[in-house]
Amino acid sequence: MRSRSIPYILIAFLFVLASCGNASTTPQRPNVQSPTSTPTGLLSPTPSPTATQAAFQVKHIFLVMMENHDAGQIFGNTADAPYLNQLANSYGVATRYFGVTHPSLPNYLAAISGSFQGVFDDCVAGAVCSGVTHMFSGQNLVDQLEAHSLTWKAYMQALPSVGYTGGYAGLYGQKHDPFMYFSTIRNSAARMQRVVPLTQLNTDIAAGALPNFVWITPDVCHDMHGASGSGIAGCDTYDGIIALGDAFIRSLVPQIMHSSAWSEGAAIVIAWDEGNSSAGCCKSPAGNGGGNVPLIVITSQGPHHIVLSSMDYNHYSLLGTIEQLWGLGCLANTCRMGQSQLLLPLFQ
Repeated sequence: MRSRSIPYILIAFLFVLASCGNASTTPQRPNVQSPTSTPTGLLSPTPSPTATQAAFQVKHIFLVMMENHDAGQIFGNTADAPYLNQLANSYGVATRYFGVTHPSLPNYLAAISGSFQGVFDDCVAGAVCSGVTHMFSGQNLVDQLEAHSLTWKAYMQALPSVGYTGGYAGLYGQKHDPFMYFSTIRNSAARMQRVVPLTQLNTDIAAGALPNFVWITPDVCHDMHGASGSGIAGCDTYDGIIALGDAFIRSLVPQIMHSSAWSEGAAIVIAWDEGNSSAGCCKSPAGNGGGNVPLIVITSQGPHHIVLSSMDYNHYSLLGTIEQLWGLGCLANTCRMGQSQLLLPLFQ
């Protein structure tokens, strides 16, 4: 009897050792809850990552800038923006994200330079408006990226040609192309070759040649800005421009997700430049903020719903977050930002 029982004892002992080994090597996610206040239409947040978890390495960031809608016009609007709401309910959002000011151009400038450059207009590059020459010599994100050996490219839907310097052409508007307003970019032939029509995105995906930082500006129909007489159905109606923007994102996001860059560690940021109110935060001009707008962040870690709702953020916060993720330093209003002022939890 004893000789028959020994194998069973050994098997049981080995099973216990294996179980203990598995338990010691599998980390457990801390049960830390995100803030529970969410905008209408958003699901309750799942536990958010903490500093104790392994950092997610973001090698590629895709920043898509949309136009002129408040958070309440997108979040919860499943009739006109079903895909955007699907993303918002599956990935990261900041419910108290703001444009810096009005109108469009200063928000785009703020997003890549940390300053709205003191302009409150949409004048073309090089023009003098309200006493301000719209060509700026200060540092910008491109300078930072190249100084740290990181690559970049700006893809502009409806841009007539690579490095095009005109103010407007069909559905392209220079006011939505901040790269044209900085002399360190405009005076560099090599840099101007990196401001390209959006059609080149497919080519770069197929070649496995996407840069570290990708800026994407849809045309004025597909960014939700809208335009009369465009010839595109829905571009001049409220519901239509939201639906057009939603369809654009529905096409773009899977395209990026099927790229080799996505498997290397990536994030897609979908932001809106400004809303319809003067609400603001975070070093916006007093009484002239850019309004409460949507912000959605998707990472290649997969669906991971996080809702940031207890802090105010704006385009400076987003730029500061990118600088922090890649150790780029700081620019203007992104300097001296504390960790709580950044959007880092959405990228973890």
